[in-house]
This record gives sequence, structure tokens and C-alpha cells, in this order.
Amino acid sequence: MNEAETRAEHIDPALAVAGWGVVEGSRIRREYPITLGRIEGHGKRGKALTADYVLEYRNTKLAVIEAKAWGKELTEGVGQAKDYAGKLAIRFTYASNGQGIYGIDMEMGAEGELAQYPTPEELWKLTFATQNTWRDRFAAVPFEDRGGFFQGRYYQDIAIERVLEAIADHRQRILLTLATGTGKTFIAFQIAWKLFHSRWNLTDWSFDRLRTSGEPIRRPRILFLADRNILADQAFNAFSAFSEDALVRIAPEDIRKKGKVPKNGSIFFTIFQTFMSGPDSSFPRMRESSSDVTGLDSRIRGNDVVEGIGQSNFGAYFGEYPPDFFDFIVIDECHRGGANDESNWRGILDYFAPAVQLGLTATPKRQDNIDTYAYFGEPVFIYSLKDGINDGFLTPFRVKQIATTLDDYVYTPDDTLVEGEIEAGKRYEEADFNRIIEIREREKKRVEILLAQIDPLEKTLVFCANQAHALVIRDLINQLKASADPNYCQRVTADDGALGEQHLRDFQDNEKSIPTILTTSQKLSTGVDARNVRNIVLLRPVNSMIEFKQIIGRGTRLYDGKDYFTIYDFVKAHHHFSDPEWDGEPLELESAVRQAHHERDDDSVRPERVEAREPAAEYQKRQKIKVTLADGKARTIQHMTATSFWHPDGTPMSAQQFMEALFGQLPTFFQDEDELRALWSAPDTRGKLLEGLAEKGFGKDQLA
Repeated sequence: MNEAETRAEHIDPALAVAGWGVVEGSRIRREYPITLGRIEGHGKRGKALTADYVLEYRNTKLAVIEAKAWGKELTEGVGQAKDYAGKLAIRFTYASNGQGIYGIDMEMGAEGELAQYPTPEELWKLTFATQNTWRDRFAAVPFEDRGGFFQGRYYQDIAIERVLEAIADHRQRILLTLATGTGKTFIAFQIAWKLFHSRWNLTDWSFDRLRTSGEPIRRPRILFLADRNILADQAFNAFSAFSEDALVRIAPEDIRKKGKVPKNGSIFFTIFQTFMSGPDSSFPRMRESSSDVTGLDSRIRGNDVVEGIGQSNFGAYFGEYPPDFFDFIVIDECHRGGANDESNWRGILDYFAPAVQLGLTATPKRQDNIDTYAYFGEPVFIYSLKDGINDGFLTPFRVKQIATTLDDYVYTPDDTLVEGEIEAGKRYEEADFNRIIEIREREKKRVEILLAQIDPLEKTLVFCANQAHALVIRDLINQLKASADPNYCQRVTADDGALGEQHLRDFQDNEKSIPTILTTSQKLSTGVDARNVRNIVLLRPVNSMIEFKQIIGRGTRLYDGKDYFTIYDFVKAHHHFSDPEWDGEPLELESAVRQAHHERDDDSVRPERVEAREPAAEYQKRQKIKVTLADGKARTIQHMTATSFWHPDGTPMSAQQFMEALFGQLPTFFQDEDELRALWSAPDTRGKLLEGLAEKGFGKDQLA
């Protein structure tokens, strides 16, 4: 009797006897997909994880079952059962061959044979020994699945459940840390959906009124707070399953037109800058900025805002709401200032202190975002970039390291000083270029190198030193491009305003191919959902690990036919992969040089620490040095390109390590050349060999 027959004739009837699929609210999810399998290239993926059964009750996953054929040992599937339960964060898991049931309690470590499966209600009480009214109300609300058309990913379900569990336990500050591209806005939507339909609100929650009154008095008022309009707009659109009259986009022009802030609604969306503006606000005039991610003059600190709460809130719009108006606040990209002790926006969060506040971030705890973790506490759930790539929910990447013979510069008298004052004998390095000194021939050479390597039809983001540099690179790309379209490359920065936003929307539209390349500085480093980005180009140092991960995240989103994306690194930012703050401890990083026009010591190009904030071009006080190279020097600029190799867990490896790992593992699949030939000659054994290699991290793309 094979596995399918065992399941149909023995396991399914046993589950029915226990009430699964029979008792109201119970459900059996067969062939439940957990992961997609890591993308390997050429349309192939690594092995996906699929559970034979997932048992649900009250819209909550309670158990996993791993089935094996009748003739297999009872405990044959225990390893998989434990693996799947661990992945899904489920306490109880079972293995069965149809002849018996072997149960495991993942929390207590107890395991052994069982006479029968527990009923749905028994399993619920085993999982949730303590009664909690709000937990039960949250569980009664199904996930919004678009009429059964859409299913959330396993880690998204866990994140949602962890947040709701924290709320049910009366926790007021909650943090989720998930890599860029893993669906944080979707998670926020599902949480809001359950809070809204369960009628959770601060009044009933704070005073525990459900114990006596039985039913909540009202639905919650929820605020989604971002620091960029594009993020607030994306969230507003993502919440479209709510009725139109429930959603409110708070915008300054609407407030000015109506003379008051909107209060009729349930789900509100706005940005910090809007809340801190107002006709009588004493805060400086502000605009949404790509360069100063704190949004306001640095002289106005968080403590000033807090002190000002008693002073009519400086006339800011947020002060027109009572402090307890919002029951639940979602702070998107919360590491960018909202929770910082000296943030310009911290006062808003302090003003709305009664609300339960959920911070969303893509950045694990680091020295430069420690205030975020101090404010919200440790995250209730973490899902890293490495997890996403290995599960197949994020696109893997390769890195092209590019160095030239003009990565640094010392002025010589045969060059022409066009503007500014040059320091004789000073070595200008990467951090100085396009901030202190500009050499147009250098930028042109880099653009020529880039255009020679990328597919001209692939969507590409180019990160530049500042807005002025982004303008220079845009013009050079358009001058040197093969395309005949005048809009092939566009700049999107704060200075480009509404036109830049339109260019970005066109770039994000997967049905449009123009613009194909966008140049930017800070504005597109986070929060831009463009799924078909194939190339990330770094023409400026990236010294913050937080920003580095955000920039990498611009390319990780899945798209049909997208096997990987490529990072073109002109500034040695790839050293971040060898940093302990990346998703793994550092390994020795070596490069396999595929093309070398000029040999030079790798240490000769040194990334410098620079201020991450980019001052807008019009505020630069010091005159930039502009140099024209002597005749013939531009033609002698040479470059080399190197490619990095990566372990299956996302950490870097050398070419030597790659070969050692490969040939060190091959003998586990065959003993000698004759056996290899025999395996390879038969399609079925050849397939098993290739599958085994893929599971070890060497699929077709890696072997090629």
C-alpha cells in the first residue's frame, strides 16, 4: 500500500473519527505548501517544503501530520514532522504510517505513540491552556483571503499571530523585524482586519470590560504612519478590502480645504510630516525629503516636541486629535526616526501613548538603531533576508565587484582645475568624489563600464552620491545609451517632485519598459515596490548596514522569470557581506577575477566612513572642486571585474571553498568514476544525483 492509499484508507478516516473536517470550525489542509524552494536559476528551484496535513481549528494552525506508506516504520516521518512543526511554529506534530500514530509535543519535548488523534477542542485546550477572551475573538476572524484566492505565507501567519498574541497579553509596544520584500504591509493589513472585525478597542481592552459586558462597544480606529507619501499610498491601496468609507488618507490639502483633520473613518493613513505641519505650527516648514530622513530641521528634537505637548502642540495637526483617539498605530520603517530618543517625530508617538503601537522594520538590532529596540522592546518575530532567499520567497543575488585605476585621485599639474581650490598632494578617495571633487571623465568611464555589462532592457536602479551626482549620471547614461528612447533613464530624487514620482510609477509598472534606468541618491533606498528590478548599481559608499540591507532589498522581490538580480559594486560595499551584522558570521572573502584589464591591490580602493545623510544640492556651502583630466588620461582608465560566490545560507565563500565544498561532497553520492558514469547514464539516477547536489546548495545555476 503506497502513501496515497495509506492516507485515503487509514489516516483520513482516523482524522474524521476525531472530528477533523467534521466539527464546525475545523479544517484539514492537505499538501500544505510551506516554502517554495530556493531559486536556482533557469526556472528551477530547490526542494520545496510541503506538509502532508496541517490541522486548523478556529482559523488557527494547531498540528502537522507527516504520512508514510503502510509498510514504512511508524517513526519514519518523525524528522520531517518536527522540521515542519518548527518551521510553522506549531506545538503539536504527528507521524503516521496508517497503522499507528506517533505524537510529539514540541514545547515540552514529550513524544510517544497515541491511540487516536485528539479532537479539535482537545487540541485547542492543549495548545492554549489559559483562557483569553481577546485571543478567542481574534481567532474567530478568518484571514482575508480574497474569497479563497490568496493564501498568506507561513512566516506572515506567524508574524500576525505573534502580534495578536502580544495584544491579547496587553502589551502596548510591539516590534516586527522582517526583511524587505517579505510583505510587512500585508501583515499590517491582516492584523488590522482581525482587530477591526473582532471589534477590539482601547476602552474594552484597557479595562477588560468583556469579562462583564460580553461585547465590545465599538470598532477600533487604526493609524498607519509612514515617513514618505509613496509608503502611505502603497499601504492605502493594500488595505482596499476594507469598505471605502472606512479608509481615510490624511493629506494637508484636504485638511486646509475642510478646516479640520478628518475623524470619520476607521483606518487612517498619513506621514509624519503631515501630522507635524499645520497653519499655526511652530515647526519649520518641511517637505517629504529623500536626503534628510528625519524630515525636519535637526534643531527640533524629540524632547522639544514632548515639552511642547502642553503648549497647544505647536499648532500641529496631530494635536487636533485627542491623545486616545487612535487605538492602534502601525509605524512603518520605524527605525528611521519615529522611535529614536532624539527623533523629530518621537513626540507624535509619545502624544498618542495610550495607543498600542506596532513598529515595522527590516533592520535587525544594531548600534545605529538601538533606540528603536529600546522603545518597542525585542521583536515578537524575526524573518531575515537569508531566511527569505533560502525559502524561495526572495530572489538571490550575485555581486559584480568593479574597480578602476581612478578610484582615487591625486592632482597633478597637467590636469585642469576648473573650479574650487585643490589641496596639493591630497589623495581624494571614494567618499570625496561628487561631494568634494568632481571628475566628469571618471563618471563617464564608470557609466561606459556599466552599460557594457548590463542587459539594456533590464530595469536598473543606480544609487549616486547626491542629487547633483544623480543628475550627472542620468545625463551620461542617456548620452551613451543604445536605446533611441529619450526617456530611457530618469532621475528620481526629492528635487524632482511630482514628475519624479510619475517616473517612479512608470518604472514600477511591469507592463512598461520606459524608464528602464532610474538614478537616485537616498529616495529609492527603501519602500519602493518594484518587482522586476534586475540590477542594483552602487556609485556611492554605503556605510550603514541598515541602509545597505534596504538597498539590497530593492532587488529581492520575486517576479516571473527573474532567477537572480545583480549588484554592480563600484565602491567596495560588498565588504558588508563579510560583516558580523550581515545574516551570518563573516567568512574569508576572496574573489574569482573573470576579467582584469589592470592588476592592482584590492586594498588600494578603501571605502571611507561618510555621513549617510545627503544634503540637498542647494544647501552645500563649500564650492565643489571640478577637475578636467589631461588629454589622453581618460583613455587610459582601466578596470577589473570580479564575481563573488556564496554559501547556500547566504554567506560569502571563495572560489576555492566552492570547489572544495563541491568535490568534498561528491563522494557521498558515488564511490568512483565508474559509479558516476552508471548514475549519469540512467535518467532516473541522474535526476536523483542532481537533486542531491541541489539540496547541498549546488543546483544547475551554480554548477554552470
